[in-house]
Amino acid sequence: MTHAKKLPPAILALALALGWAIPGHAASSAGATGPGVVLAQAMVPPTGMMDAKHPTPMEQRYLDRYPQPARVGDLIGLPVRDLHASTIGYVREVVRTPRDRIELIISYSRWWGWFGRLVAVPIEVVGIEGRQFVSLDMPPAEYAAAPTWQDRDATVLSADDMIQVALARS
Repeated sequence: MTHAKKLPPAILALALALGWAIPGHAASSAGATGPGVVLAQAMVPPTGMMDAKHPTPMEQRYLDRYPQPARVGDLIGLPVRDLHASTIGYVREVVRTPRDRIELIISYSRWWGWFGRLVAVPIEVVGIEGRQFVSLDMPPAEYAAAPTWQDRDATVLSADDMIQVALARS
């Protein structure tokens, strides 16, 4: 029976960071040789608008964010924040356009979303993170340049309707 040495956590972290092999439990009892710890790197595909080298269509980025069902009534009143955690506005309504697209109607304002004008935001450009939306693919300058939303031919969804909302991460 062999007894492996226990390394202090700081030494273990340093060894892992420097890529040193750590003998001990990682080698099998059959006498295998090689590094004691094998590390793998995860390749997380970029899903935001910041990936200029490999642009992805907006709808594909939306699908890459794992859309989840959400009740419309639970989304009303949630803040919409930019990538720097500044409030852009608040969700006032969720509508379906004549082209069968879902849009969030938010009250946009440069002053933390207060006293804003209504702006239509495609559901594909935002993601939900806890109890707030994050504007992933629409910078604040586009909110400022967007026309004021007017109830043209869009259908306002009821509070009990379900839609798909993409996930966001910090």
